[in-house]
Amino acid sequence: MTALEVRNLHKRYGQHVAVEDVSFTVEAGEIFGIIGSNGAGKTTTVESIAGLRTPDSGSISVLGLDPVKDRAEVRERLGVQLQESSLPDAIKVAEALELYSSFYRDPVDWRELMELLGLTEKRNTRYKALSGGQKQRLSIALALVGNPKVAILDELTTGLDPQARRDTWGLIEQVRDSGVTILLVTHFMDEAERLSDRIAVIDGGRVAAVDTPAGLIAQASAMQRVRFRVSQPLDSSVLTELSDVADVEVTGDRWLVTGRGQLLSIVAGALARAQVVAQDLRVDRRNLDDAFVAFTGRAPESPERSERKAD
Repeated sequence: MTALEVRNLHKRYGQHVAVEDVSFTVEAGEIFGIIGSNGAGKTTTVESIAGLRTPDSGSISVLGLDPVKDRAEVRERLGVQLQESSLPDAIKVAEALELYSSFYRDPVDWRELMELLGLTEKRNTRYKALSGGQKQRLSIALALVGNPKVAILDELTTGLDPQARRDTWGLIEQVRDSGVTILLVTHFMDEAERLSDRIAVIDGGRVAAVDTPAGLIAQASAMQRVRFRVSQPLDSSVLTELSDVADVEVTGDRWLVTGRGQLLSIVAGALARAQVVAQDLRVDRRNLDDAFVAFTGRAPESPERSERKAD
């Protein structure tokens, strides 16, 4: 069953085209990741899905409903945690959950949700006194209190320490396992790779690729990288003249060889023929960062920098 469907989405602000042509589908029960540089169109896309923006053209279906025409019904079925969301400093955890619960016709028991997300001990704590991780837990709880079938989580772990990020990842997986489809927008490549069943790479207002994390990495992995150190002189032509070698970089005694095919054995064989002993010879593991660069032509921006920008 398809939970979300976006077709040929287009949105312009004055002369600026924020979303040129975005299309993807999200299947029920998936964690579907969206990654892209600042200004790529991610936030405009998810705000359109949530009914907060009206597209200029294209179509969006959320559980078979139009977010503009069926706005009230979509809000009953869609939970949203946006990047810039916050609460009044003085409101308590239990008060916030009880208040948000009153907005929906069929909410979950907010007390059970508070327990599930590890907030029961903080029920009487004011928002301003919560740690960053606790605020994120509360943000997830508020997105889920309406008993949604689909949840949008936008930059959920930006600003958290590594342990809080990993704790939040576990919570997201728990939410998915409870039957909620998740649309996850993130700048963290490791987060997208760890959590997402499939990922859309958005670049310049268009979808550059959609695949599983492994599929995206495989598409970007036609080239390989071999690293090693040498303790004796080596003429770079020993490697650059090999047909499968595309590039050789040397920094002091450290060598980085980029190429294709059985690159590791090719490089090892060339070094053996040159009677050069390589130390720490290894093949770099390709990851989602490499795939992002392959599809967009640029490295992912740091999450810290992303906090100061908007799509």
